[in-house]
Amino acid sequence: MHIIKRNLLKLAATGLVLGVVGASQAFAQTKLDFYYPVQVGGPVTKVIDGYVAKFMAENPGIQVAPIYSGNYNDTTTKALTAAKAGTPPAIAVLLATDVFTLIDEDVVEPIDQFVKTDEDKAWLDGFMPAYLKSAQTEGHLWSVPFQRSTAVMYYNKQAFKDAGLDPENYPKTWDDMVAAGKAVTQKDASGNTTRWGIGIAGNVGSSQWMFGALAAQNGARLMNDEGTETYLTDPKVVEALQYWVDLSKKNGVHPQGIFEWGTAPADFLAGRVSMIWHTTGNLTNIRKNATFDFGVAPFPGHPNPASTLGGGNFYIFKDTSDEQKQAAFKLAKFLTSDEILADWAVQTGYVAPRDGAWKTQTLTDYTAEEPNALVALKQIPNAVPEFSTHENARTTKILNDALAAALTGNKTPEKALADAQTEIDKILKQYR
Repeated sequence: MHIIKRNLLKLAATGLVLGVVGASQAFAQTKLDFYYPVQVGGPVTKVIDGYVAKFMAENPGIQVAPIYSGNYNDTTTKALTAAKAGTPPAIAVLLATDVFTLIDEDVVEPIDQFVKTDEDKAWLDGFMPAYLKSAQTEGHLWSVPFQRSTAVMYYNKQAFKDAGLDPENYPKTWDDMVAAGKAVTQKDASGNTTRWGIGIAGNVGSSQWMFGALAAQNGARLMNDEGTETYLTDPKVVEALQYWVDLSKKNGVHPQGIFEWGTAPADFLAGRVSMIWHTTGNLTNIRKNATFDFGVAPFPGHPNPASTLGGGNFYIFKDTSDEQKQAAFKLAKFLTSDEILADWAVQTGYVAPRDGAWKTQTLTDYTAEEPNALVALKQIPNAVPEFSTHENARTTKILNDALAAALTGNKTPEKALADAQTEIDKILKQYR
C-alpha cells in the first residue's frame, strides 16, 4: 500500500495520472471556509454543524469548514481581513447592512450572476421582496437572506397582571408604552428601582437598529436607499431620540445611560425589566427559559407602528476559485431552502425570509403551538431597512456615538444628531 501511494505521488508530480486524480475523492473535493456569527441565544453552532454535515452527505465532492467567527462585527472584520490577505472565506453570513462596505472593498461577487437555471430563478423568486431589497444596488443582487429578523417587543404578562394591566393589551403607542412602563416599574423601600418598565439597547452595534425603528414610528427615515445620504437633523428624527432619552430622564421607566443588548434577554428573564425591544431571533431562547408567562408584540407607533428589518445574508467572496464559488452558491441554496429555513426559524426564532418556508409542516405545526412566532412575520410590511450607507462601519459608529452621547446626557439629542450629520456628510460627499 505504501509503495502504491509513493508511485501515485510520483506519477501525479509528472502529470501522468489525470485519470487516477479524477477518480480520487480526496483530489476531487472542493473545500470551503464558511464564516458565520452567533448573535442570539441557543445552541446555534450545533445547529449549523448539523446542516453542514447534511449538505456534505448530499454533496460528497464538497468539504465545508463551518467557522464560528464571533458576533456580526467580529465576523465582518475577520472576513475583510482574510479577504485583504488573499485568503477569504468562500462564503459568509454577514449583516445585510454590510452590502455597501463589501462592494466598496471589492471583495464579494453578485449573487445574481450565479443564477442560471429555471430552478435557480424559482429559488430566488421565493424570497420575500422586503428582505431582498436591501441587497439590491448598482443593478445587482449582492446577497441572499438567511438569518433575518425584525425587532419585536417582549413583555412580561405576569408583571402586567400584577400591576393591574390587561396582560393581553400590549402598548400600541409611545404614550401607551410610557404608561405601562410606569405601572410595572418597582422600587424597594430605599427607593432603588428593582424592576424597570422598558429596556431599549443603546450600545454600539445595536442602538442604530433600535433607533431606526423609533424614527420610522415617528414617520422618518435615517438614510436613503442608495446609502449616500442621512437625515439625522430631520425634526422627526430628533423627536424620536428625545423620546428615547425621556424614557429614563423624564419618565423614569428605563435604566439610566446605556442598556446593553447582550444582557437584555437575561435582564428580562430575571424580572429586572418588564419589556425589552429585541430581535425575534431570541424567541426560542426566551421561550425555553422564561419562568413566567410572556408575550411578543409588534412595536408601538407615533402614531403608526414600525420596526426594522435586521439580520444576516449569505455573501460569496470574489478571490476564490470558480469551483469554490459554485460550491458556495450550492451551499447558500441548500441553507436557504424552505425546509432548512423553517427548521432554522424553530431552532432560533429568526424569521424565515421565504413565503414557502411558512407553508411547510414544520412551521405550520410550530406556529400553531407558538403563535408568538407570527408577530415578526406580520410586522414585516411595517418594517424598514436597518441603517446602512457607504463606509457603513464609520457612519454607523458616528451614529452610535451620537446616540450614546444623548442617552448618557453628554449632549442634547438635537446637538448629538447635528454633530453626527456633519461628520457623516463629510464621509458620504464623495458618493453623491
